[in-house]
Amino acid sequence: MAAKDPVCGMMVEESKAAATYEYKGQTYYFCAPGCKAAFEKDPEKYLKGDGEGHHHH
Repeated sequence: MAAKDPVCGMMVEESKAAATYEYKGQTYYFCAPGCKAAFEKDPEKYLKGDGEGHHHH
C-alpha cells in the first residue's frame, strides 16, 4: 500500500515510511524525517496545497 507524502508529493510505501504523523484522525506517511518536521510545523499549508503546482520530481 502506498501513500502520498503531503510535503513533497512522493509516493511512500506505508510499511517503509521514514516517518508517520497523525493529524485530525488521519495518518500521513513521509519519505524522510525532514518532511514530517515540515508538516508538523504547518500541516494546513500542505493539506491546502494538495493537488497541482508544487511537485519536485
